[in-house]
Amino acid sequence: MLDKRQFYIEGKWVAPENARELPVIDPSTEQPCAVISIGDAAHADRAVKAARQALETWSVTEPADRLQRVERLLDIYERRAAEMARMISMEMGAPIDMALSDHVGAGAYHIRNFIAAFREFRFERPLGPHAPDDRILMEPIGVAGLITPWNWPMNQVALKVVPALLAGCTTVLKPSEIAPLSSMLFAEYVDEAGFPKGVFNLVNGDGIGVGARLSSHPDVDMISFTGSTRAGIAISKAAADTLKRVALELGGKGANLIFADADANAVKRGVLHCFKNTGQSCNAPTRMLVERAIYERVVDEARVIAERVCVDAAHAPGKHMGPLASEAQFLKVQEMIEKGIGEGARLVAGGLGRPEGHATGYFVRPTVFADVNNQMALAREEIFGPVLSILPFDSEEEAIAIANDTPYGLANYVQSTDGEKRNRVAGRLRSGMVEMNGRPRGPGSPFGGIKASGRAREGGVWGIEEFLEVKAVSGWAGSTGTHQ
Repeated sequence: MLDKRQFYIEGKWVAPENARELPVIDPSTEQPCAVISIGDAAHADRAVKAARQALETWSVTEPADRLQRVERLLDIYERRAAEMARMISMEMGAPIDMALSDHVGAGAYHIRNFIAAFREFRFERPLGPHAPDDRILMEPIGVAGLITPWNWPMNQVALKVVPALLAGCTTVLKPSEIAPLSSMLFAEYVDEAGFPKGVFNLVNGDGIGVGARLSSHPDVDMISFTGSTRAGIAISKAAADTLKRVALELGGKGANLIFADADANAVKRGVLHCFKNTGQSCNAPTRMLVERAIYERVVDEARVIAERVCVDAAHAPGKHMGPLASEAQFLKVQEMIEKGIGEGARLVAGGLGRPEGHATGYFVRPTVFADVNNQMALAREEIFGPVLSILPFDSEEEAIAIANDTPYGLANYVQSTDGEKRNRVAGRLRSGMVEMNGRPRGPGSPFGGIKASGRAREGGVWGIEEFLEVKAVSGWAGSTGTHQ
């Protein structure tokens, strides 16, 4: 069992005083794989103090120097990718091949995109030709508290830590206590890359202790949080007294609109996307809205696809679905499946209990419900598991109305070979992102939502600007339009 009881504060690993121990559970075996320390407000204070002291010099370093250090971090990250994949697979249950390609790959992808965006980034900008002596200066917001989730650990660490460091902020990272091992390994990468002491700090803890203290700390200028809507609301309230910036990336209940003229792979694409990462993605297309003319065919196709999904341990190689990340998540998904059955939805694949051959581990059956309506809990609550709900619609207007009838607004999906229809529907869907016909968003595209999904934008130029303040200056001498 790994001993990971130290925190990374002010450029060194330190043994925290008065911290309680917490086992990290391997979800494939339900056995402890590591032990960490759970910090408290005092540990958060120590990390914030280190970040505040480092801010004075880091915030005024040359952008080229910050870029060089992040480029070095990327080199280390890629060189030690296999090590990171093992940590992610062990702590949150992503199958090892997927952990390497998708989880570790996502972190590298975002770091590369930030590097590309930063090379063209301007911290000094002209207001416009009408005001030649005015300048807009982009300046680091200060100390950033970063709270990341367990479902896509390196995806979210990269989307927060890297732009904050490039912007000139100093940071305190609190990863999820369920999946902290990958973030602790990331701290090793930061240390090896040679960032000045105090620029990056890591304290393990829970939301009540470290999370709440970072959210209310007067020396923390910004909180960037990814997690549940409930926790995002609590963080916003805790941050209000100190008027800090709060960037929230929260839950989702994505609608996938499949029109009768959708391409032949649309259903398979939608089902497998819903089940990816064992359904533990906030942008998963969990509501499949199907035009009635093809409804029964789609329901049967979804059933066949779900029944072919293989479930196995995260440590086994191959393309399969791993366990859920924790016992709490396992119990929640079981509860939602039971609720769907009780609401009268038609269960066409999967259902309650573990898959055959898995008596232990947080494994669940890939599940599909048909004849769902938008008033059922299946359609309104974020399940965060491999549970797909299929709903019929009769017209474009009805499909849009059903899709928008949700507290969330993160990602929606449109499947149609009619380009004008796709564009028209995308313009009316109330969400921060829309993906159409399986085409992924491009490098540097901003990730984020509206409504109960939060209003942060992560990735590319938008992700860097989240960590910057805007200063307007008149009477500027010269007109160089400085790059970086």
